[in-house]
Amino acid sequence: MTTVNQIQKQIQKSPQTTIDEKILAAIVKAREICEIDGKNSSTCIQAWNLIQQLQIEKAQEKQAKHRKTDLEIYCENHPEALECLIYDT
Repeated sequence: MTTVNQIQKQIQKSPQTTIDEKILAAIVKAREICEIDGKNSSTCIQAWNLIQQLQIEKAQEKQAKHRKTDLEIYCENHPEALECLIYDT
């Protein structure tokens, strides 16, 4: 029988995997736990809470990435525009 702690250890062991892969692996394990222990068991609930934490982590990583401004997007599309030219002084 797999416990939530074992799932967490497996996820932490493999840092080279992406957060999406970790979420998918946790979902598979959570389904196994819930099938064995029942959907209302504490281990099942903990397993799905772990998945929720991973999804929150994924959302936070996505927000932390640099968001381009409208000017940056415009300059990518129109590098010759006066607003986008960079002069050496």
